[in-house]
Amino acid sequence: MLRTSKGKQRVKLTKYAHACVTVESAGATVLLDPGAFNPERAELMRAADAVLITHDHFDHYDADAIGTEIAQRPGLPVYAPESIAGRVDGVTAVWTGDEFTVGAISVRVYVQPHAFIYADQPQTPNAAFLLTADGTSVYHPGDTYFVPDAAVDTLLVPTSGPWTKLGEAVQFVVDVSPRRAIQIHEYLASELGRQVSDKYLDASGGFTNVPFSSLADGASVEL
Repeated sequence: MLRTSKGKQRVKLTKYAHACVTVESAGATVLLDPGAFNPERAELMRAADAVLITHDHFDHYDADAIGTEIAQRPGLPVYAPESIAGRVDGVTAVWTGDEFTVGAISVRVYVQPHAFIYADQPQTPNAAFLLTADGTSVYHPGDTYFVPDAAVDTLLVPTSGPWTKLGEAVQFVVDVSPRRAIQIHEYLASELGRQVSDKYLDASGGFTNVPFSSLADGASVEL
């Protein structure tokens, strides 16, 4: 269990490939978006107490890996939009307003269409997840810039992909107004592109008032 020197429980966020993160508190581990870019996805699922999937694109979701883990652990809670739950046995469909807990971590769900890509591309359902533990919240928007109706301490910000736009990412950070922001969904950008995102999204760039950071795969922060 993570605790501070005064006995207060801590919340740890670990960034993995692309949009994949874990949130840990009081012995519970929630895994989000273990997609195909993540070579550790099977190992991470084995260690998780619950898996949350924002939507059915390959960079967020591996149907075979999820199905294998559910077959080996039938009681593993896996939550995802109906577009996934209707295809994979053992996955629980989520809808806007759903709330549930994983140990000491509470989860609130916001389902919206995936951000627009182009006219002939269907906007699959996207479940954004707000996780709260020990008085601090983490918001994973999936592939949207949807602003939740709740305070957010740590905002995960997608910065690359066929649907992203840097100006919209900046506005997302401004509108949510978190205590801190962390880059995710960055694999489609070059190193220079990631540095440009850092410049515009961090408070030092003058466009937001929010500290913005980029974590290496496998790096963790205590929230």
